[in-house]
Amino acid sequence: MSDLVLSYSWVLFAAIMAVTLILIIIKTTNEEENKISKQLEKAPEFFPINISVLIVSDSRTKDTDISGNLLINKIKESGHNLNNYEILKDNKELIETKILEWSNNKNTSVIITSGGTGLTGRDVTPEALENLFDKKIDGFSTIFHMISFQKIKTSTIQSRATAGIINNTYIFCLPGSPGAVKDAWDEILLNQLDINYKPCNLIEIMDRLEE
Repeated sequence: MSDLVLSYSWVLFAAIMAVTLILIIIKTTNEEENKISKQLEKAPEFFPINISVLIVSDSRTKDTDISGNLLINKIKESGHNLNNYEILKDNKELIETKILEWSNNKNTSVIITSGGTGLTGRDVTPEALENLFDKKIDGFSTIFHMISFQKIKTSTIQSRATAGIINNTYIFCLPGSPGAVKDAWDEILLNQLDINYKPCNLIEIMDRLEE
């Protein structure tokens, strides 16, 4: 009889432990679900912005502009709006005039240029724009070169990719190659132009650029 009572005791103990474990699992699961729900409630809706694309090249046309079309597709696929798309010659004055025109348009939040960031005599995009920057975004060039180094090693030193702010508009100057455009968008701009990217992004401070 004592053996039977002992057996029942162990069964009862095991049942209690099993129920306790189940209750702990349910409680933990509910807490995690509530935490996720609160995070989703706090997350702002995706905020589409208007982006203008300027290709700097002496030879490209819209039919042969692989980098420009790649960038445009990525902009649209990400949910943003294409505001303008033009191709200009490698000419400092033309570039300056166009960027000032676009940056003065309140409907444009970001301008992305591609081309003219190399070291040859015709590469003048940084010269045209860096003097216009109200503020320079130094980290963009640093991160771009870190990413580029993984792909093309020390050849990345031939790029002078740069970024800054003109008239409260973000300006990003990318090299002309499709690979460089893809890296800059996929690894940097896609995240920084998404209001939900954490811990911080460029969209959430746009309204404060005028302070």
